[in-house]
Amino acid sequence: MISRLRSLTRQWTTLVPVLAIVLLVFTWGRGLPGAAVALVTLVLAGSVLAAVHHAEVIAHRVGEPFGSLVLAIAVTIIEVALIVTLMADGGDKSSTLARDTVFAAVMITCNGVVGICLLAASLRHGTAVFNPEGTGAALATVATLATLSLVLPTFTTSKPGPEFSSVQLTFAALSSLILYGLFVATQTVRHRDYFLPITRQGEVITAEEHARPPSARTAWTSLGLLGLALIGVVGLAKGVSPAIESGVAAAGLPQAVVGVTIALLVLLPETIAALRSARRDRVQTSLNLALGSAMASIGLTIPAVALASVWLSGPLVLGLGSTHMLLLALTVVVSSLTVVPGRATPLQGGVHLVLFAAYLELAINP
Repeated sequence: MISRLRSLTRQWTTLVPVLAIVLLVFTWGRGLPGAAVALVTLVLAGSVLAAVHHAEVIAHRVGEPFGSLVLAIAVTIIEVALIVTLMADGGDKSSTLARDTVFAAVMITCNGVVGICLLAASLRHGTAVFNPEGTGAALATVATLATLSLVLPTFTTSKPGPEFSSVQLTFAALSSLILYGLFVATQTVRHRDYFLPITRQGEVITAEEHARPPSARTAWTSLGLLGLALIGVVGLAKGVSPAIESGVAAAGLPQAVVGVTIALLVLLPETIAALRSARRDRVQTSLNLALGSAMASIGLTIPAVALASVWLSGPLVLGLGSTHMLLLALTVVVSSLTVVPGRATPLQGGVHLVLFAAYLELAINP
């Protein structure tokens, strides 16, 4: 049964990227009817999942510390591609799309993913245990990146509106890259033990059962399919972007819902992987995935979007409004209180999920 499931997985992750390229050839530059939009959207979602799968195969082959970067970079390419594509077609009305998507990623990971993982682990095993040293370092990095990139633009005065000037945007982009690089070095090289799962007695679990690394041929095949999947994601996103924006407008929803949709789509694979780890009582792995995704979303997306803003004609609004700043501040405080003890009950998981639900409610009804 297991071998059959693996065979089916290999088949769809191979077929979907090829199908995406074929579909892209036939739909490029054409107006799409409703049925075609539905098909393209389905293949687009499949391409995202296939891209993440092939990134994981490559990461397993190359090992640490470089393997941990493959998935984050692949996911960030997808996120940036979707953001830039929609911003290029949307003009001024898409000026807040990067901010909305990055903030959505932070709230989804720090509250949604963390909450459901803590709840699942604590309900199944009594309490959820993790290493507060590594998790605290990750949370501090996420909080700093979010403040520098999403809060400060609201209060700067060099440029009208919640925008950075060119010099300020360059500083924020470089700071994001430096902090992300320092964290990756800390996690994978210098203090790797801080980010490994621990037992209920607090001992680090250094030996885990892993499948054998894939062959070089399999890794190269996945690299090629990863490239096809990413090209498909970028091209198909451009094709359905008018339908997405018109659908949001027709439903009377705020433009921020587009950013939430992008973040939910991109973070789906990490959410599934984090939940599986939590059910196996590897909560530290779940938190690494959640906070690492938030960190990559800010630390890599903001510099990429800043670079893209050189040729994008519209403004780049990054500053959060007062409601979202309050939610971010509350998230940081609650997360800190969750991390400090190194263990959590269903209550902590429920608190994070309520914060996530509040964010979704305010995104739909600001």
